[in-house]
Amino acid sequence: MNIPFDIEDSIKILEELVNTPSPSGYTKDAMKLAETYLAESGAELTRTNKGAVIATFRGEDDTRSRLITAHIDTLGAIVKEVKSSGRLKLDKIGGFNWNAAEGEYCTVHTADGRKIRGTILMHQTTVHVYRDSAKAERSSDNIEVRLDERSVSAEDTRALGIEVGDFVSFNPRFERIGGYIKSRHLDDKASTALLLELASRLKESGIKLPHTLHLYISNNEEIGFGGNASVPQNTTEYIAFDMGAIGDGQASDEYTVSICVKDSSGPYHYGLTRHLADLCKKEGIPHKLDIYPYYGSDASAAIRAGFDVRHALFGPGIESSHALERTHTDSLVAAAGLLRAYILSPLAED
Repeated sequence: MNIPFDIEDSIKILEELVNTPSPSGYTKDAMKLAETYLAESGAELTRTNKGAVIATFRGEDDTRSRLITAHIDTLGAIVKEVKSSGRLKLDKIGGFNWNAAEGEYCTVHTADGRKIRGTILMHQTTVHVYRDSAKAERSSDNIEVRLDERSVSAEDTRALGIEVGDFVSFNPRFERIGGYIKSRHLDDKASTALLLELASRLKESGIKLPHTLHLYISNNEEIGFGGNASVPQNTTEYIAFDMGAIGDGQASDEYTVSICVKDSSGPYHYGLTRHLADLCKKEGIPHKLDIYPYYGSDASAAIRAGFDVRHALFGPGIESSHALERTHTDSLVAAAGLLRAYILSPLAED
């Protein structure tokens, strides 16, 4: 019994996803894209009031089901103020440092549907004018958007249709170099692409799963509450399929699947986490066990919301998270392998 995997198809879906803007709160276009892929899989689709999509594949046991979630929302910004200069002051969406966005091309999404291009810059960027340009704090007080429109006043900018509350998305800059994939928003569109690819292969394989499976495409994870509601009844195991964090002291890398044993919310369910690690050993899937010190997931959000589920977290390793991210196809292949081994396995023991 085998569910096929196509890495090229996964990367094609990933590129399409990252090129579809979806900062938390403005995910409708990306969610429609995901919904299109899921509809083609023949799954039962449910749209939640918060705008998430759940695809259900009925298994032999419908009394104890599994849920796997990946989030389609990303980091971004929102217009905080239209400045007298015509430039825009921003507020963050999600947790990132301003230096990670400085110098990036961006798009302002107006309420009337216009897409206006610009660049995120320090106010004191011009070194020939500002002596402290290198030392000035990278903060919301100094960061602004220079619009690619003739605008030298707040009135000019408002005449373009831009107003406080408009969303701002960052250029993803997707690039493939050998086995590496570089792009913003691999957190968590890399995992989302793998889930969408899996959905299509489930239909193709014709395999009957041992337990009903819900694929939950979440849209508010970056702001902390993406998967803490609308969890289907009878869900016994809840998997957050999300990025592995790489850095000093971390075991995770760009070439294996990372299984998180603990993050800032506390330990994940011991039995389910061990089950995932044992599946990797059994199937020969390259993996690392790790702790993410400054991290929370949709699975931990569901636990905080009071759902009585066993929760776990795994996913591809992502370098330089919440900035200019990178991963390797080896990590995507390993993550896809664990996905398949998991949904074909019995439930974990307590």
